[in-house]
Amino acid sequence: MTTVLIVLICAVFGVAALMTVWRIIIGPSILDRAVASDVLLTLLICALGAEMAVNHHTRTLPVLLIVAAVGVFGSVSIARFVARRDSEVDR
Repeated sequence: MTTVLIVLICAVFGVAALMTVWRIIIGPSILDRAVASDVLLTLLICALGAEMAVNHHTRTLPVLLIVAAVGVFGSVSIARFVARRDSEVDR
């Protein structure tokens, strides 16, 4: 039963990651790509969390925190870049 669950989890995360990478590649704007990269980081966090739950350990918890921080700081920096660029266009 556990093997079936692991295969199902890997398949769901794999398909979601492929669709997200596709959105990063074809995204028409920088904001579409930024949202897709946030989704990809969230998928990574969920996959690591699922791996921790299945194997009953917390060794990868620092990795989860670092990935979450990178996602937040990346989103803020992209938002500031787009806001600055839009304010320069409006002038």
